[in-house]
Amino acid sequence: MRVTGGQYAGRPLKVPSGLDVRPTPDRVRQAIFNSLGNRITDAAILELFAGSGALTFEAISRGAKHAVCVEKSRHHGSFILSNSHSLGLGRTEVDVRVQDVFTAMPQLASLGTQFDIILADPPYGEKNVGKRSNSLAQKLLDDPALPRLLKTEGLLVLGHTKRDTLTLPATYTEIKEMKHGDTMFRFLCLAEQSIAEILINT
Repeated sequence: MRVTGGQYAGRPLKVPSGLDVRPTPDRVRQAIFNSLGNRITDAAILELFAGSGALTFEAISRGAKHAVCVEKSRHHGSFILSNSHSLGLGRTEVDVRVQDVFTAMPQLASLGTQFDIILADPPYGEKNVGKRSNSLAQKLLDDPALPRLLKTEGLLVLGHTKRDTLTLPATYTEIKEMKHGDTMFRFLCLAEQSIAEILINT
């Protein structure tokens, strides 16, 4: 696995072995960041279910100023730190939180921390024909802390499998959808009503 574009293009990234990690493929990452374009410049990034941190390093390489990676596994977190060090990055560029995503989000929100772009490609859910999804992707969409972490004009980029039919809460508006094989990425922004509610509650 390598960084596909920007300052560190072509640099290798270490990835944990085993079936419990599913790095976002190079080709898919390239498509995501090509779609983000200039949005990534000087952006504050939050990567959830970070794994090896591949999305984060792609963002930093392409001009993001800072990223927070949240990864529950200490073992996987060590790979993020290793990749960060190999690229010559410090904590001012990449901050790693070894923590459960659903614990980290309300903590970050309580501090008033907000991000320009939130990237999440969580472990895939099961096929859910005729019933509401209970996948991690759906749980992210349903979590009340997540929209509080997005800046007013921020963007949530959420990956999931096509077999996992998500219910989009009224909190978000979808502005783009990308499909690559069995993978889908949804580009979501806050709905106007959600922005008003967040401003009232902060």
